[in-house]
Amino acid sequence: MMNRRTFGKALGAGTATASLAGMHAPASASAATRGGTGAAGPDHPRGTLSFGALKQIRAGELSIGYAEAGPPHGPVVILLHGWPYDIHSYAEVAPLLATHGYRVIVPYLRGYGTTTFLSPKTFRNAEQAVFALDIIALMDALRIERAVLGGFDWGSRTADIIAVQWPERCKALVSVTGYLITDRKQQHQPLPPAAEWAWWYQYYFSTERGELGLAEYRHDFAKLIWHNVSPTWHFSDATFDRTARAFDNPDYVRIVIHNYRWRLGLAPGDPRYGDLEARLAEGPPVHVPTVTLDGALDPFTPPGNGAAYRGKFTGPYAHRTLKGIGHNVPQEAPEAFTQAVLDADRM
Repeated sequence: MMNRRTFGKALGAGTATASLAGMHAPASASAATRGGTGAAGPDHPRGTLSFGALKQIRAGELSIGYAEAGPPHGPVVILLHGWPYDIHSYAEVAPLLATHGYRVIVPYLRGYGTTTFLSPKTFRNAEQAVFALDIIALMDALRIERAVLGGFDWGSRTADIIAVQWPERCKALVSVTGYLITDRKQQHQPLPPAAEWAWWYQYYFSTERGELGLAEYRHDFAKLIWHNVSPTWHFSDATFDRTARAFDNPDYVRIVIHNYRWRLGLAPGDPRYGDLEARLAEGPPVHVPTVTLDGALDPFTPPGNGAAYRGKFTGPYAHRTLKGIGHNVPQEAPEAFTQAVLDADRM
């Protein structure tokens, strides 16, 4: 989710296919994996689309599970999910983009779904830089030189980092809630109480009790977050359960806990990435063409119609605030997210 200081200031101012058990698309939704429309409609009620057989590839220190839609030689769009969500945030966006000729890649982040570490000895690191490095490794493994990147929550931060650190790999960017690259020094400063309240789980996760609670109640915890940050999104139990399977990954709890503790300076990162993190902490601007999206009902959206982060985007730029939409923008408003991708790519 967005940098808490930015939010506080705004308030104050060779690929092998692999099936994922229980995750096959229903017959009515199989077009999503054939590159067909697969769009929600009378035969496909919103929230019922799913990906079929997933793919798996070794990339960096991971075996990354991902869904793919669209023509194999089309221009590439990589879509990145956040916490506590998974690839199904894009189950309707992916087939929509496929109808426009895009090859759409939707990977599970480390600690989610079928993405696993290649070695049990690897540090289960969740500092911000490693997620970007994972996606660069995925692009290398798939021989993708450039892609349009889109994301929300952790996915926005990851896409933002790639856009500033490896702009040659990012053709255009769609970033929900704007500029989310974290400066840990700013995280040490207190926020107004209303802002701190929105981050309650971050402080819960800083305790042993919070870690045990996430492990024991991971599904209930995620569902509570979904309700709190998307107050008008009336998702079904089936829609939630489809995503909640991704939280059964054996590294899920360690990745989530380390991510939030790292942000507060309560857990170390990997010294190998110290220089990269130092550059990111300086808040480098994004020069690639960008569309930013805000869900008007998302408690992490700063007021001001994107003004809180406008100065961070120096290239071709557009901003949209989506009325009646909460935090999970691509799943709550798939048509608007899809249009943002198309517009960013055309800038």
